[in-house]
Amino acid sequence: MKIVDPKSMPSEWLALDLGAGELAAMALALENPSRVILLDDALARRTAQAAGLVVWGTLKILLEAKSRGITQSVGPWIDKLADAGMWLSGEIRQRILSLAGETG
Repeated sequence: MKIVDPKSMPSEWLALDLGAGELAAMALALENPSRVILLDDALARRTAQAAGLVVWGTLKILLEAKSRGITQSVGPWIDKLADAGMWLSGEIRQRILSLAGETG
């Protein structure tokens, strides 16, 4: 593993209520536009998308894992995330299960 710091940071991002890790990840993604950035925070996601970055969230990772045969079901993982403190509305949970071809 190699730890890399971004070369620059858009100054307008510094005024946003985002953490240092989110800001650094987004700046690195700007420097590597062919990469996907993983963000769950709504403000960070909107900011990254407005900058033209490809953004995935944790739930997208679960869907990809199922589609690639890495896991057989996303339901138990969603439950574990919720138990760990990730807030999910019932509507989002149902939508993810439906996209995964699961019921819940």
